[in-house]
Amino acid sequence: MRYDGEPLHTVLRSASKEVVIGHDQRFCLIGERINPTGRRLFQEQLRAGDLSAVERDVRAQVEGGADVLDINMGVPLTDEPALLDQAIRLVQSLTDLPVCIDSSVVEALEAGLAAYEGKALVNSVTAEDERLAAILPLVKQHGAAVIALPNDEDEIPMDADKRLALTGKIITVATEEYGIPRADLVIDPLAMPIGADTATSLVTFETMRRIRDEYGVNMSCGASNTSFGMPDRHTLGAAWLPMAMSAGLTSAIMDVRTPEIVAAVKAADVFLNHDDWGMAWIAAHRAKAAAPA
Repeated sequence: MRYDGEPLHTVLRSASKEVVIGHDQRFCLIGERINPTGRRLFQEQLRAGDLSAVERDVRAQVEGGADVLDINMGVPLTDEPALLDQAIRLVQSLTDLPVCIDSSVVEALEAGLAAYEGKALVNSVTAEDERLAAILPLVKQHGAAVIALPNDEDEIPMDADKRLALTGKIITVATEEYGIPRADLVIDPLAMPIGADTATSLVTFETMRRIRDEYGVNMSCGASNTSFGMPDRHTLGAAWLPMAMSAGLTSAIMDVRTPEIVAAVKAADVFLNHDDWGMAWIAAHRAKAAAPA
């Protein structure tokens, strides 16, 4: 089977800005920083009601070139729905970038979607029947897009065939049972850490190519996850993302504060003919040259 339709465009919106994700578009950089996981001080601040770190993270990611901002408020011993509501309202007051609402708690996703003014990206849902039934109605109700992971209650599949089968299940359920447009489904091809097994990336690249060719949907992943546990992670990220882009990845949740990784992505856009005449690359170079030392 091969997808022969027009390129699918996943359109995200804030109150005043639109971002388009697609196989014929420039790569979408989703800033990962507004996330307390592994950040003890940030967690303590959030428990105390202090969101000042969110303001700093927004500023740094906008300056780094983020197209979308991922917002996660998963802090133990807090009211996550209320905290996510606050964070989304704050981020909307600071920037016009669209947001990716990141939570495993259905009530938090519901609160975040209610607070958001625009069309958000929901992160995420799996192929488990229970999760599909809990999250897809919210996605449909709010007209959002959603990142979907092809794993189920049994396992995280380590082979491309199972990932493709579960991708097909997600697309069928979302489109036929809930009426969600195929363009609003963004599949995570499951980028695994290479620290334990470097062959995992080969499976991920195969999965990306097959999802692109067979289903045509857009894709995203947690790019930083691939180099976890390895030294010189920035160099690995700068190599991995252009390779993933050539296999069909159209966006990634990533650290946009790392110039060498962002530059590698922008350069890959030029070579993949996603940056017409290289104008975005040239404009960025001129802006950098004109900036004060």
